[in-house]
Amino acid sequence: MPSLISLALAGMLLSSSAQAACPPEGTDASSLRLLREQRFVVPDGTRAALVETLPACLSDPDPTLRDGVAYEALSAWLRAGLLDATQRRTLRDRLYAVLEEDDANGFGRPFAALVLSEIARTDRVEPWMSPGERDGMVMRASAYLSSVRDYRGFDATEGWRHGVAHGADWLMQLALNDRLGPAQLEALLQAVAEQAVPESAHAYVFGEPGRLARPVLYAARRGVLGEDVWMRWFAALPLRLGNPDHAYADAAWLARRHDLMAFLMSVHLEADQSSDPNIRALKPAVIAALKAVP
Repeated sequence: MPSLISLALAGMLLSSSAQAACPPEGTDASSLRLLREQRFVVPDGTRAALVETLPACLSDPDPTLRDGVAYEALSAWLRAGLLDATQRRTLRDRLYAVLEEDDANGFGRPFAALVLSEIARTDRVEPWMSPGERDGMVMRASAYLSSVRDYRGFDATEGWRHGVAHGADWLMQLALNDRLGPAQLEALLQAVAEQAVPESAHAYVFGEPGRLARPVLYAARRGVLGEDVWMRWFAALPLRLGNPDHAYADAAWLARRHDLMAFLMSVHLEADQSSDPNIRALKPAVIAALKAVP
């Protein structure tokens, strides 16, 4: 049974004209934190109102509201199957819009991508998107990950941004979906390649290579891409290091090498330890790429 506090929150939300603000009109930071303490158990009407208003908090500079309430609440409701297909579509489209908005603080787009990974998961577990919608999500996810240029990760005061890792999580959920075909998986892999060795030469320190490895490993587990595809894809990664004349004599080249080696070693470790034959089959291509790195 919902608590009296949850019912009071419902009354405030349903009586207000919800605006795109955080905290949503009719709430405050304290009531949202209390919502988290109650594990987001609320009446259906409250949840429906919050699904429409909480996305604004994904851009909030307060990590307790952004990560601890907005993301965790939406994730919890999606994983529990508490949002119907109409609500999922509405939320998805709102988050698509966030990806196109200005994001001066750098929080909104990464956290929109992270919630979109949870929406992609619901379609993987029990399909509800049409083939066209699914293909549209593949294109948007690939475009988002490829577009990340804000490489800030964790800040002790502001919390996480982590655009590359959150984008990789979105791609991972899509790669796991057995309704994606080879061309769609290759589109995801191209986006991974662009951030595995980023042109901007940012040296990763927040675990991004391991997160980027996941969609690759799960795409391989599907077993729908041939050995020739994997050999070509891995062979192209060392070429992204840039001018070979800059080897060990240029900071940008060294940063790219750092990222590439971290990524390849992450994939190799998982392939070496996996009991899945399709994942283990990646080892020759990964080893060849490692040998090609100066």
